[in-house]
Amino acid sequence: METSVTGRRFYWPKDLPRQLAVPETTIHDMLEVSRRRYASSTALHFFGTDIDYRRLHDEVERLAGWLTRRAGVRRGDRVLLYLQNSPQWVVAYYAVLRADAVVVAVNPMSRAAELAHYLSDSGARVAVCAQDLLPELGAASSGTDLSVIIGVVYRDYLLQSHDYTLPAWVLEPSRRCEGIVAWHDVLAAMEAPAASLATADDPSGIVYTSGSTGRSKGCLLTHRAYMHNIVGQALWHWVAPGTPVLGVAPMFHVSGLNHGVHLPVYVGGSSVVVPRWDREIVAALIERRRIGHASIPPTALVDLLGMPDLPGFDFSSLRRLTSGGAAMPDALANRVEETLGVTFIEAYGLTETAATTHLNPVVRPKRQSIGVPFFGTEALVIDPDGGAYAGAGESGEIVVRGPQLFSGYWNDPEATREAFIDIEGRRFLRTGDIGHVDDEGYFFLTDRAKRMINASGYKVWPAEVEKVLLQHPGVKEVCVIGVPDAYRGESVQAVVIRADGHALTEQELAEWARARMSAYKCPRSVQFVNALPKSSVGKILWRVLQDEARRATPS
Repeated sequence: METSVTGRRFYWPKDLPRQLAVPETTIHDMLEVSRRRYASSTALHFFGTDIDYRRLHDEVERLAGWLTRRAGVRRGDRVLLYLQNSPQWVVAYYAVLRADAVVVAVNPMSRAAELAHYLSDSGARVAVCAQDLLPELGAASSGTDLSVIIGVVYRDYLLQSHDYTLPAWVLEPSRRCEGIVAWHDVLAAMEAPAASLATADDPSGIVYTSGSTGRSKGCLLTHRAYMHNIVGQALWHWVAPGTPVLGVAPMFHVSGLNHGVHLPVYVGGSSVVVPRWDREIVAALIERRRIGHASIPPTALVDLLGMPDLPGFDFSSLRRLTSGGAAMPDALANRVEETLGVTFIEAYGLTETAATTHLNPVVRPKRQSIGVPFFGTEALVIDPDGGAYAGAGESGEIVVRGPQLFSGYWNDPEATREAFIDIEGRRFLRTGDIGHVDDEGYFFLTDRAKRMINASGYKVWPAEVEKVLLQHPGVKEVCVIGVPDAYRGESVQAVVIRADGHALTEQELAEWARARMSAYKCPRSVQFVNALPKSSVGKILWRVLQDEARRATPS
């Protein structure tokens, strides 16, 4: 037990230091070190293809050289990554950092309108894009600075023989596309980059998070912020060199990036890359590759446990199963332990905190808790209005401070100011989550201070969805709410007033929305009404609608 700044006692694992000595090096330096230490060890595995650290490092150097010498990328320039988890994603990520540039990794489910914002806001001139997504990127690039596109074909890294059933978009053959530079041509150019000038305090990535006002905001994260959580995760989870790590969580997301890309390279392990969740493939890979560490969200675990032939798989190699972003139901945690033979370690964090601010102690986790504050992290529960400390067990907004916090929102100083609060001379990030802390320092989430929907761990801001839906000529007014979903935790529902003269249907609006938004943002249900509840000044009372929907949903 230790004493917190508020005078409370809290639990801390006795085998772990409270503070970390974080390397003052860049993320790319991790790869350089592991290449020297583990040159012939597998760094990436992709359905039968093993890529060792020597080859990974070589391809990163070639791509970095091409970016700097052929594409004109300079220190601090932004490069967009628009593709699914793949060896090319990992190579491109480290190559952009090796070129002293900034990675703008975006959701491959993003549609043209979303991409256009990412391009224009970040000012990216270069993009690495999967071949099947080139039409979306092309539609988004008009009026932006994008001038160089490197095309990726996933099957380039597949062996000719394997017994996995892969989707057509993974097996799509290479084709020449006008104005697109092929990945293999880039590597074949054999360009070499100059010495790196980047420091730990340089920006390494801009990660876009859905916007509370309808506009996505780019979180600027430095090498130092990520390095704190990378080193901390490795120590907390006892990840040893050579450990196979499941790389199925989306790599564009900070959690998937840390677990599937950063962590294995830092410890000299191997990332077993899976482009997109598929329970049959994941089960087979855990058994065949003897995976020891996996980040799998509760939604995917429900799917995995529903496999009829699950008892036939060997999961005995799995030492750690963890995730953040969505709460783990108690009943599901029991099934995980009984079926997979491993305790689920729940975590918590934000895009703005490089993924992790809280984590359950491995030797003493608490169900339904997000855990204790991470290494070097201070967390408080405060009155959302006044900023005063909440008492033990009392609910309030959770605020955090620590080395892993982001530098601010790209091109948005006002939003950056609003994200922080000063408490007794210390600057804390407002998480927007309501919770409480128990007498041992474990934190629990109970509600949200901000209007946000958590669908399968993806954060959805209703205002962003409403802004798009209002562009449909058949929508007069709309309010987007989150409703309980046994599988996703929450799902998106649109409450719509039709425009005069329009006979808009739920299916029509859903199909229209899917063409303009990432799938996880699209309403999964639509309720048509004649009026929306409003305040005396005409503001839509979204919470009234949300409370009604939750009361109507069986628990």
